[in-house]
Amino acid sequence: MNSIIEKEKKLNDALSELKNLDLSNPDLKNNIDNLSSQKTQLEIEKSELEDKYKSLLQEHANLAKKLEEIQNKEKLEQKKQTEFAEKIDELNQETDILLEEIDKWQM
Repeated sequence: MNSIIEKEKKLNDALSELKNLDLSNPDLKNNIDNLSSQKTQLEIEKSELEDKYKSLLQEHANLAKKLEEIQNKEKLEQKKQTEFAEKIDELNQETDILLEEIDKWQM
């Protein structure tokens, strides 16, 4: 994209220099017309590239948002798994205590 800007600047400089020249030479007139058409083409390409860039930026933002949502879901799932494991540990401890109590009563 930078090279397009540089080319456009060079073409603008060349066009401004050519405007100061004597236009009685038909080849010179043709060259000016060619440069002008090249400038127009470069402006069109620049516009297309800018549109594509904006589109890519928006797509990037959407993908970043989706990634963040997925990461948040993953964190939530990990938190649930941790809580579940803690509940299992608590139940195991309570079961062990109950078994010890049963063993005491059986003796």
